[in-house]
Amino acid sequence: MKILVRLPNWLGDVVMSTAFIGAVKQFYPTAQIDVIIKKELSAIASLIPGLTHVHSFSKAEYPGLGGVYRFGKTLRAQKYDIFFTLPDSLSSAIMGKATGAIQRVGYSKEGGFFLLTKTCKRPVNVHRVDEYLAILQQLNQMPVTGRKVELTPTEVKHRNLVLINFNSEAESRRMPLDKGREILNRLTHLFPEHQFGLLGGPKDQLYGEELLKGAQHLDKIENYAGKTTLVTLSNLMASAKVVLSVDSGPAHLANALGIPVIALFGAGNEHNTAPYNKSNLTVIRSGQLECEPCVRNECKLYGIPKCMQLLDEPRIVNALSLYLNHA
Repeated sequence: MKILVRLPNWLGDVVMSTAFIGAVKQFYPTAQIDVIIKKELSAIASLIPGLTHVHSFSKAEYPGLGGVYRFGKTLRAQKYDIFFTLPDSLSSAIMGKATGAIQRVGYSKEGGFFLLTKTCKRPVNVHRVDEYLAILQQLNQMPVTGRKVELTPTEVKHRNLVLINFNSEAESRRMPLDKGREILNRLTHLFPEHQFGLLGGPKDQLYGEELLKGAQHLDKIENYAGKTTLVTLSNLMASAKVVLSVDSGPAHLANALGIPVIALFGAGNEHNTAPYNKSNLTVIRSGQLECEPCVRNECKLYGIPKCMQLLDEPRIVNALSLYLNHA
């Protein structure tokens, strides 16, 4: 049997989808499992256990719905038995139809139900990992056991390192610079025996530079933003003692690698999108505002994410201290 899975389009969601890949292996132990992933994220697929082929999809190379269909047709010769789509978009359903897969299964929010052979009913108020897994459960009428989000690093060199990610594409989940600088100064002062690293992609490099303006103990801090690939970032995380992150992809990445994570929540809903593996995970939110969590990408009420600004620094320090003392 040959199975093709269309993975989500965001780093955190791709990481969370690894539990789905594990469950596919549980239901179809002898099947070949291939994936389609956005080109910009394709490197992370090399860290997902159990995959045979990774098909990289570029919207620039295959624009519009016509491009999506043409890309799907390039996979028709593979003769897939089942196509699972984790994104619930019309374009993903069109892609699945174009592959010629016998069964095409997923949710359909954007009207692609007529292109799928089975449209699943989305469960409400569940974690995104469990939302993905419900597709398999509904198709097979069997529960998924041993649910785990997992990535395998290619290299691990244990270091006395604390990694920090305060930036996010969503403004409402981003740590305000002044607050981030206060936390960073406190941590470098209280944990002088550790090195600190700022995480992020090329788009986060400027934020990191601004964060370091006026920061103390600069000899203890390295700005890795824009200097790592997804694979080298994963290896860097796997070598660290703990990762402190806002609600964004790096938090999920570290959690899937088995690294202790302190996840800072404001606008996001931790019941739906917190890192999934509960071992070595601490979720912190302010909880002082009635609007939490608003799950919006911008703070319309205060202009800045006040829910992030109100985060209790002693709680962050205590959580970090516990992980470092037990490392």
